Amino acid sequence: MTSSGTNAAGLTGSTAWELLLPAASAPARARGRALQAALRGAIRSGRLAPGTRLPSSRDLATDLGVSRGLVTEAYEQLTAEGYLRSGRGAGTWVGDAVRAARPGARDLAPRSPGTRADFVPGTPDLSLFPRAAWATAQRAVLAGLAHHELGYPDPRGLPRLRTALAGLLARRRGVVADPERIVVVSGVAQASALAGSVLHARGLRSIGVEDPGSPQHDGLYAAAGLGTVPLPLDEDGLALGPLRASGVRAVVTTPAHQYPTGIAYSARRRAELLGWARSVDGLVLEDDYDGDFRYDRAPVGALQGLDPERVAYMGSVSKSLAPGLRLGWLLVPADLTEEIVERKRTMDLGHPSLDQALFAHFLERGDYDRQLRRCQRAYRERRDTLVAALAGHFPEARVSGIAAGLHAIAELPERYGPEEDFVKRVAAAGVAVRPLSDCTHARTGDRGVRLVLGYAHLPPARIRAGVRLMAEALDG
Repeated sequence: MTSSGTNAAGLTGSTAWELLLPAASAPARARGRALQAALRGAIRSGRLAPGTRLPSSRDLATDLGVSRGLVTEAYEQLTAEGYLRSGRGAGTWVGDAVRAARPGARDLAPRSPGTRADFVPGTPDLSLFPRAAWATAQRAVLAGLAHHELGYPDPRGLPRLRTALAGLLARRRGVVADPERIVVVSGVAQASALAGSVLHARGLRSIGVEDPGSPQHDGLYAAAGLGTVPLPLDEDGLALGPLRASGVRAVVTTPAHQYPTGIAYSARRRAELLGWARSVDGLVLEDDYDGDFRYDRAPVGALQGLDPERVAYMGSVSKSLAPGLRLGWLLVPADLTEEIVERKRTMDLGHPSLDQALFAHFLERGDYDRQLRRCQRAYRERRDTLVAALAGHFPEARVSGIAAGLHAIAELPERYGPEEDFVKRVAAAGVAVRPLSDCTHARTGDRGVRLVLGYAHLPPARIRAGVRLMAEALDG
């Protein structure tokens, strides 16, 4: 067959072998490997279908302008791997074992496509990521990293990072931080999975969660073998009566800034919660997801500082730097440390060493404190902008919760409801919002509208425009 001929099996030489031409043009030493890779790729992609007869080694070598030995070696290698089959005097064919791979790769990252204003909470302003300082830290770390530090790390994390984290958490969050009990994780989700799996191994089959609370908890703890028990809140925090009646011995809380209601647990409720944990030999898992961001006063210290043996403390850089970094920490009571560390070791053999060394350097130089101050200023301005915009377009709206974090609760009068219709109407105008009902197991029958509005990722102008679009959608 020549480059202008047609094979009896339907293979047209003028087009079928164009994909092999770059391989034939590769440098002489790499030409054989390039030809083999090109043939594999053509078979995997389906361009060479199962049952297709290939030209003889002599004809293909002539068409491509390469040696016959090069083609023969490629045929033999792919036959040995199962991509091709051949028989004496019968030629060479594409094998039947290969199935074409699906083209492309989907992106399943959570997004709100096609919106003019996205108030869905949970995302910081990723444009605030300190690229220049991060790049400087990366160069410094790569230059100074010892060879042995690129090996498998301590499953708890690099001692350098755990020491830096202990200093940060003690200074900023009032945590009792022993570096030996800090485990570096890939975010609060992994911290929850680790704690949940250890609790399950100890015989627990359920864990209490705040209601309303994070919609992610059910799936996270179910994967660890734990059922979730929704527990109601009152104005002080987790309601103690239902907690005691539930029979659970572990509970997940967000006491510094409850998600999503925005309240801070009162001092009395904090003490009562710890008293409950001691009375049932239980554990409180504290998710300090945005505890650094308080705008009207200094942040309330972490619950863990009051009783380090009854509270496992979880946090991450997802709200302060970027969730894509997948960096967080879990500080555990002494009697759980060994089991948590062993579970972390078997789960992934430890967090990436280079990322840990980079973050440690970032902490040690004070870059992380500077980043927190930068975010604090930006997010406070955006919360103020949201409150003012709501007051201008929805004068009867009530914004509840403390001035903190990356979201606010907006309560609108009953005439704007029902909630489901409100969400659909503003969505049609290109505005994405999350109703509070998405975060609760309870159904109150309230006909008003309560929204969890994220603002941190939106510039002030976009916040004002988004609230205006909501108002116009309801007036139309």
